[in-house]
Amino acid sequence: MYKINKILVGTHNKGKFKEISDLLPNKVEKVSPNDFGIESPEENGKTFLANSELKANFFCNRSKLVTISDDSGLEIDCLNGQPGILSARWAKEFGGFDNAMTEILKKIKKSNKNKKAQFVCSLTIQWPNGKKISEVGIIKGTISTKKGNNGFGYDPIFIPDGYSKTFAEMDYKEKLLIDHRNIAYKKLEEKIKAYF
Repeated sequence: MYKINKILVGTHNKGKFKEISDLLPNKVEKVSPNDFGIESPEENGKTFLANSELKANFFCNRSKLVTISDDSGLEIDCLNGQPGILSARWAKEFGGFDNAMTEILKKIKKSNKNKKAQFVCSLTIQWPNGKKISEVGIIKGTISTKKGNNGFGYDPIFIPDGYSKTFAEMDYKEKLLIDHRNIAYKKLEEKIKAYF
């Protein structure tokens, strides 16, 4: 069996790169698309799964390395699942995650409904021969006012069920052990641990 000793973590998002790298075994060398001068592909999938597979395929084909890619985002019940797969694009549209969170809180206030939400992450690992494995992780919670300075993305407005603080109020290791990316990785790990 081909052992993985080097893997491309297919993202330009520094927060995601660190989280995924820290979930992978220490002995494996992690490289970034930046090391190869590879831009990001256009994400035109209709689901998190479709986008993570599209990214893994894109980065794998260009780097010729085993690649792991994620697509993730925040789905809010009273906003009909938005921003969902458009989570990063909302941030771009509103001029950054801080502004996007402000907009989300305004929209929720207007809708006056429940604040239930979930973070979803799809992780895909792909080999240069085309073999790929994907898993999806979901963590449910509620939307909060902005709290905390840790984490990235929408972490300051999300409180996972069973906790009283937002992802951004948790220290890095605490969040890493419970978040959607970890849930997806744990499922994936069962299928790929023999390769490490």
